[in-house]
Amino acid sequence: MVDTKSVIDVEVNGIDERDYPDYVDAFIADARWRDSGEHLTDHELDELNSEYDFVYDEVMKVLH
Repeated sequence: MVDTKSVIDVEVNGIDERDYPDYVDAFIADARWRDSGEHLTDHELDELNSEYDFVYDEVMKVLH
């Protein structure tokens, strides 16, 4: 499980506005760790993308 509070500079891809309100195709394509500035690994991104509430919140940030 990824500590979502430690993640910054989140890049969201796959937003399809026709999929309102669920945006099930949206995903986190890239992000960095707050402390080190390092990019998350593919494995860490997979874990982060399983945090559906976090992904949805990031989609809402992009859209609003």
